Amino acid sequence: MQFAVLGAPPDAPRIRLDWRRFRYAGKFVTRDAGKAVAVEDGVLERADWPPDARDAEAEGVLGAVSFSPSRDDADTAVLRYVTVRDDRRGDGIGARLCAFAADRLLGMHDRVRIDVNNPYAYEAAYKAGFGYTGERVGRHELVLERPCAARAANYAAGLDAYRERDLTPDEVAFLDARDGPPDVVDAPEGER
Repeated sequence: MQFAVLGAPPDAPRIRLDWRRFRYAGKFVTRDAGKAVAVEDGVLERADWPPDARDAEAEGVLGAVSFSPSRDDADTAVLRYVTVRDDRRGDGIGARLCAFAADRLLGMHDRVRIDVNNPYAYEAAYKAGFGYTGERVGRHELVLERPCAARAANYAAGLDAYRERDLTPDEVAFLDARDGPPDVVDAPEGER
């Protein structure tokens, strides 16, 4: 698997993802957000990659994350949308991709933020080295940042915030199985 940052706004490439296999596929067709991807081995070396969204689908993409500077704080970058191909969910691609993107963005910004709206994304963000800030955005999103001084101490508070919601039985079982912050994954080196 290879990882790459394809570009940043305002000239970020557009990527057409198969909407049947990727959530948020339409969010990757615009040039107003940067993009980082996880792809199958050998894809980045192809001369025709990445394709322009008008011309072809982005074959070989396993996961993608979009990012942009914060509208409120020039020192903060925000991971906007994270998607993993449906047949690869649960393989840890999202956490490694977020860690990869955050490492690159921390070279240009003081901190990176992600807002998550479900316990699975919360856990993946923690694996990527993010920590719950104690803040919420809107009704359902918890704000996580890298770096986060109180990362371990705030982990349980975020889980409790999800427990306040009307959850599916699978989400309840997932939360009940958590006993402390997960280990942080190593950020892949990446190609670009």
